[in-house]
Amino acid sequence: MQVTINGQDREVPEGATILALIHLHKLTPDKVAVELNRRLVRAIAYETPLKPGDIVEIVSFVGGG
Repeated sequence: MQVTINGQDREVPEGATILALIHLHKLTPDKVAVELNRRLVRAIAYETPLKPGDIVEIVSFVGGG
């Protein structure tokens, strides 16, 4: 199925979850913020299955000093 991830159309398996996308991008779930269809997703909902046409934004936190 096709979804948009960080502005790019991508093909993902049926039933893919937000958590699967986080792992696919080699990110740590507690160090990212995720939007699904322009709404912030809490970490407890990362098992939410995606639907065709969903728009996902994944932003990782970067520390500095």
